[in-house]
Amino acid sequence: MSLSMHAASVPVFQQMLIALGGLLAKAETHATERKIEPAALLQARLFPDMFPLARQVQIACDFASSVSARLAGAEVPAYEGGDQTFADLQQRIAATLAFIGGLDAMRFDGSDQRELVLRPGTPKERRIGGQAYLLAYGLPQFFFHVTTAYDLLRHNGVEIGKKDFMGAY
Repeated sequence: MSLSMHAASVPVFQQMLIALGGLLAKAETHATERKIEPAALLQARLFPDMFPLARQVQIACDFASSVSARLAGAEVPAYEGGDQTFADLQQRIAATLAFIGGLDAMRFDGSDQRELVLRPGTPKERRIGGQAYLLAYGLPQFFFHVTTAYDLLRHNGVEIGKKDFMGAY
């Protein structure tokens, strides 16, 4: 039996986004208990040329929703920017989970063979098969940003570990 594109994508995104929400909850508690201004964590970077925590969370959500949408042949949702608080980021995660959870698994059928066009009509236009898009591009990008968010929090003293990163599975 083969693994469906839906099974290889949506449940993985859901597990990790729920875990990311848990990481942010622990970070908010950490900031409150230690009287740290939340913005200090939300704007923390591992290096000056890297995105801060808030942007890492936004991008992880964007990849989860855009990859799922493209594989399902649905419109990629647009989210307002401006996630400035932990509550805003939790809301972004919840909206992403609601969107990807609402996609019918049947819409993913055949997407492994479907050609996707990324950045159409631009000099960076790229055509890629659905399976390669998910496995070689979408999932690695998503995991990079979730991992970087975890690393930022751990580096800033939030008491989290591998179990927190993985979430329930």
